[in-house]
Amino acid sequence: MTTQTVSPPIRPEYELPLAPVGDLPLKRDLPLAQRLWRQAWLRKTVILVLLAVLWEGIARWQDNDLLLPGFVQTAAAFIDGVATGELLTRVQASLWVLLQGYVAGIVLAFVLTTLAVSTQFGRDLLSTLTSMFNPLPAIALLPLALLWFGLGNGSLIFVLIHSVLWPLALNTYAGFQGVSDTLRMGGRNYGLRGLRYVLAILVPAALPAILSGLKIGWAFAWRTLIAAELVFGASSGKGGLGWYIFQNRNELYTDKVFAGLAMVIVIGLVVENLVFNLLERATVRKWGMQR
Repeated sequence: MTTQTVSPPIRPEYELPLAPVGDLPLKRDLPLAQRLWRQAWLRKTVILVLLAVLWEGIARWQDNDLLLPGFVQTAAAFIDGVATGELLTRVQASLWVLLQGYVAGIVLAFVLTTLAVSTQFGRDLLSTLTSMFNPLPAIALLPLALLWFGLGNGSLIFVLIHSVLWPLALNTYAGFQGVSDTLRMGGRNYGLRGLRYVLAILVPAALPAILSGLKIGWAFAWRTLIAAELVFGASSGKGGLGWYIFQNRNELYTDKVFAGLAMVIVIGLVVENLVFNLLERATVRKWGMQR
């Protein structure tokens, strides 16, 4: 039995003439409303305005300034506190203490993680210390800090270091562990060891995780400082923003209490959107390590 091969039919080629494009524009501008809505700052501003309107509406409905002052009343107290300089003085005192504790926590976290990636003893030490102290609330150490360092900024700095050290050390070490073996071997081939190896290879590669740790450490430190000042009060006759809130609460100036809380929020927004965002744009986003 023989098989016959049948060739498929060949279709003739043909061309479809395309109409000329003419003078049509190569790009089309989006409507103004859509262009504006693409701006992140505008969307966030709309959210803040809606929250302010909701706040003012609830306050007017409740009609009790002692329990809940309205947005307009709080804004007036905020502007008055800034104009008289009282609120800014409190903020300056808090930020100075915060900066000392934050920088000290960063230095200690860097020392611990450098030791951890260099030696087995350092890894065991970091793992043990973070397991012990990371779950411990910083504010719980304030009574001991007052006994050890007295009624001064030393107690506040101590609890701030505790707030910053452990989350930053954990994030930094996790970032170091995520560095690829190719980069590690490249650094070893160039003869990098110890601190030079950490600064030249590990830190740039782990920078996204380090920045996340810095953000978490900042948030923990800021909250701990305000809480500590609420409990601890003023040292040497100078109180910070938390003491401003506590003092006005005792005097039943609720609008000033809300003004102090608003200042806490404003500082948080400024640090997040200016300091950390600019740092990310200049480093990890510019290098293509983060979207």
